[in-house]
Parts: sequence; structure tokens; C-alpha cells
Amino acid sequence: MAVHPRRPKGPPLNALRAFEAAARLQSFVAAAEELNVTPGAVSQHIKALEGWAGTALFVRNPQGVALLPAGRSLADEFTQAFDHLAAATQSLRNLAPSPEIHIAALPSVAQLWLPPRLGKLRELRPDLNFSITALENPPRLSRELFDMSVFFCGLDEFEDQIVLAEDPIFPVCSPKLTDSFRLDTIPLLHDQTWKTDWMLWSETTGVPVGDPSRGPQYSLYALAVEEAKSGAGALMGHGCLIEKALKSGELMRLSAKDGSTGRALTVQLPHPSRRHPDIEEVVGLLRDIRIHRES
Repeated sequence: MAVHPRRPKGPPLNALRAFEAAARLQSFVAAAEELNVTPGAVSQHIKALEGWAGTALFVRNPQGVALLPAGRSLADEFTQAFDHLAAATQSLRNLAPSPEIHIAALPSVAQLWLPPRLGKLRELRPDLNFSITALENPPRLSRELFDMSVFFCGLDEFEDQIVLAEDPIFPVCSPKLTDSFRLDTIPLLHDQTWKTDWMLWSETTGVPVGDPSRGPQYSLYALAVEEAKSGAGALMGHGCLIEKALKSGELMRLSAKDGSTGRALTVQLPHPSRRHPDIEEVVGLLRDIRIHRES
């Protein structure tokens, strides 16, 4: 007679994943954002894990959470384990005959910089498929299934980052306004992420703009660009993002002086062992493609 003994069961994988993210980020809220669940779900997963282990892993307090010694002793091991699992999953995905290239990008980059270049890239490599995800912050490429990420970063912020374009800033507006504009009186348009742009440009160039915080704010830079095109006011242009609008004549520079943000548009790639076989060629083509004036 066959014997089928009951085998010991480990904790759910989702509970382990919640613990690893919360331990690495030192926050249930940040872990929930990364895992695309609610903080309550993370809390419940960790509570279940603590019940299974028979020991507390975090201390909870009004200021947040902190790892206890028991949790701290496990954190690095779980991070390495999930990094290895992510690497194996990426390698499995790359076995497909025509795997999609997944690109994570800042919303403004996804809306303004990537589309014209991807159009030309498809002409050069029609065999490749691309998917774009707009994110506010760069993803963790050792964990998430992205083949590359494109964000504005400090020049030494990441190891082995590849610079795609510099980030000069300068004021622009619709040609409708250039005859009567004055930077100290014209409405100033602001992107909420870069709300100090006008002050930064004025301080670095010495050009007065009146109150640099006046004027409407927009949650997306692409919205601010469209408002500037329509004549709503002057916008602090990021050169690589408004390149197409400048070449088409929809926007015009209001000053020859450039300000510097200290950042550049850069691409980050996963570890070489996890990279899509065509990713280096794709990055090279994206860097070399030039956008010409539309007729």
C-alpha cells in the first residue's frame, strides 16, 4: 500500500516577497507600491509569515516599521534569492523566438522623446516589438522584467549608465507670444516634478523672471508642452523633450542662454547575463537617431 505522508508546508511565496520588499525598503508603504498591492496586504502577508515562523520580524511604531534582529538576519538572503529568481525568469523570457523589449521610462520621456525614435527604430528593425511603461521612478532592474529604463539622472547616479542626451533648459513659448513677451510678466507654466526649473534657470543665467513660482502647474510635462504650444504662457523647456516642437516651429526659444540641471537623459540596463540579445543594438540606435524638421 502506497504511503503518502503529509509533507511540511512552507509559507506562501507572496508572503516571502512582501517580507523581502519591506525589509529592503524599510517600509510597508514603499513595498506595497513596488508590488502593486495595498499596504494593508503587505502587513497581512508579513503577519502571516511571522505567525508561520513563530517570531516577530518587524517592530511597528507610529513613524513606520523597522527590522528586528531576526528579520535583519534574513533580509540579504531573501534579496539574493529573489534576485536570482528574477534573473532566471528573465532568461526564460529571452528564450522566446521574438521576445518583446520592455522599456520603462519617465512619463515625459515616454510621451515626448521615445515615440518618434521608436517609429524610426521599427523601420530599421521591423522584427522587434516594444512595450513602454511610464513610471515616476526608475525600476529595480535586478528584479523587474524590464530590458531597459530611460530616466533623467545625475551623471554618476548609477553604475554603467549610458547617456542618451544632455538636459539643457531654456524658456520657450508659442510664436504667437514672441512679439509681446516679457519673462517678468508672461504666465509661467510649470511641471510639478520640475517645479524649480524657472528659479534654477534664472539663478544660473542671471536673467530675471519676476516671481518664478507664479503660473499654473501640470502633473504631466507633456500637458505643459501642449499648453505652451497653444499660447498659454512660457515653459521651461528641456531640450531633448521639446526638440520636435522646436524643429516644427510650434515652440520658439525665448533666450539663447541655457541653464543646467546637472542631469542627463540616461539609460540603465540589467546585468549582462539578463539582457535581451538585441538590447545593445537598440540602445545604440536610439542614441544615434536624429529627429529632423517636419515638412
